[in-house]
Amino acid sequence: MAKKDKADKDRGEKKKGKKKEPPASGVLSGTLTQVARALRTRLSHGLAESGLYPGQDGVVQLLAQEDGQTPGALAHQLGVKAPTMTRTIGRMEAQGFVMRRTDDRDGRLTKVYLTDEGRGSVVRIAAVTEACEAYAIQGLTGKELKILVKLLAVIEGNLSGQGGIRSADPADDDSD
Repeated sequence: MAKKDKADKDRGEKKKGKKKEPPASGVLSGTLTQVARALRTRLSHGLAESGLYPGQDGVVQLLAQEDGQTPGALAHQLGVKAPTMTRTIGRMEAQGFVMRRTDDRDGRLTKVYLTDEGRGSVVRIAAVTEACEAYAIQGLTGKELKILVKLLAVIEGNLSGQGGIRSADPADDDSD
């Protein structure tokens, strides 16, 4: 028997003989929750130096992409309730990061805009985020990071009702 055939046969026998146990219940949720909390805590500490509170970085980033959004649109994009967004915007307005103005075309709408201070914080948020991510992925190879991001996207898709969205390109599949 050729070496390759023998190795394949040995691998097959080992797989048959040893039944793979599913992970203990709650392992995934607990681990993801802890990782998300640790990442958010580290990010929050870095942002605090800029005067930003947790969650405010998302508002700044959305307004940097498209200034002049309604509080409802911001709340929807960030997955929070409207009263939470209203409080966040009020706090950010008091801090000088944003300002509210009545819409020019529809006086019933209030839109939120970045101030100069808010625009200045975009660069600080990017730097803190980059440093936090670099710290988080220490010890991972580029391939491992790519696989991790892909797997997390599948999980997020499953949880949001999108189903296990995977690339249609078999070349993107890193499975062996």
